[in-house]
Amino acid sequence: MASSHDDERPHLVASDLDGTLLRSDGSVSARTGEVWSALAGAGVETVVVTARPPRWLHHLSDIVGGTRDAHSVAICGNGAFVYDVADRVVLESHGFEPGVARGLVGDLLREFPNAGAAVETDRGMYRTRAYPDQHVGEPGHDTGVGDVTDCELAELPDDLVVGKILIRDEAWSDDAFVVDVTQCLGERGVLAYSGAGGLAEISAPGVTKAVRLEAWCLERGIGRETVWAFGDMPNDLPMLDWAGRGVAVANAHEDVLAAADDRCAANDEDGVAEYLARRLL
Repeated sequence: MASSHDDERPHLVASDLDGTLLRSDGSVSARTGEVWSALAGAGVETVVVTARPPRWLHHLSDIVGGTRDAHSVAICGNGAFVYDVADRVVLESHGFEPGVARGLVGDLLREFPNAGAAVETDRGMYRTRAYPDQHVGEPGHDTGVGDVTDCELAELPDDLVVGKILIRDEAWSDDAFVVDVTQCLGERGVLAYSGAGGLAEISAPGVTKAVRLEAWCLERGIGRETVWAFGDMPNDLPMLDWAGRGVAVANAHEDVLAAADDRCAANDEDGVAEYLARRLL
């Protein structure tokens, strides 16, 4: 990781959402909302960097940014999309061309015939009917950019960007699916594990949270040494490694705990908020 410069205040705080800034039920605590909002007044910018697609952010607008201010842009889809939450506009899309995605999905489903497949695009989700929807009824599910379209993915339109490929088989164990999907992918994609059992989230080569955060900071003249990043799962590791200070919540994956520069309390204890309040407010 970059030198943490412990005596310097950060210019930017970047945080993952699920398992990190949010509680385990997906809510934003009053304490977290209070601290996150207070950072701007203390001269510290914020940005969320999440695996969530754009349409899953609007009910979190108080923390992600529902107004046209410094908090209104989110990096989502594991770095595939830069999204303006206030205007509900995808500003940037990075990923697979549809033809490449169709071929890769076909190979994966031949290898894992009991799995369901979906793709997250700049116009919403397209999924096979075998892809299980585990989020029906959850707050903010499938609102905002695009719809959820049931189709055979061979019918995927040619004029969109596929930010993520999702392959789900609930019979997989965590370790087994990581190994098997990685072997099938080869160099054609990057497997990002965000903690959901039996779910493979595949990004195009070169698309990660860290790559997009670095580009976002470069556009704004923010040096990596002035960035603090918070996360909990292996898909956060590149971001924590890139940032000047990478902080793991206490409930983080063991690999993240081992790699982080520092630790804070668990997400259900408002760990990120308390860490920031003690040091910056």
